[in-house]
Amino acid sequence: MKSIKPGRGPSFQGVAGSIVAIVFGIFWTVMAFSITADSPFPVTNFFPFFGLIFIGLGIFQAIYHYKNATGKNRMSVIDIVDSDEEPDPLNARFGRKQPRFSTEDVVARDDNRNYCPYCGQQVQNDFNFCPTCGKRI
Repeated sequence: MKSIKPGRGPSFQGVAGSIVAIVFGIFWTVMAFSITADSPFPVTNFFPFFGLIFIGLGIFQAIYHYKNATGKNRMSVIDIVDSDEEPDPLNARFGRKQPRFSTEDVVARDDNRNYCPYCGQQVQNDFNFCPTCGKRI
């Protein structure tokens, strides 16, 4: 069964973006505490907590993306991989054992054209390789 997994590059970009969110959260928290420290209104004391939310979400996302970028098994979302090459850990956790369809079910004949079983791009019958993903048909 094919599953769609994020590339390691986008996952590393997610780590970098998460670090930026953490730095922004720290900056926000420090600035909000310094601005609202002498405020006579108690409602303004909530503003620094938005920075703590950014920091918490940034840490969670950084760990998640780092595991996806460096781990052997990645959660499926974007890049097409055979399950025997790299199993999906979500299938192990949530128990989806049988695929709904096989790669052979995806191939459809229509006016002397086929569809690539890997990316779904329409290709001509005489093509040996998909012009979009480059895999052998």
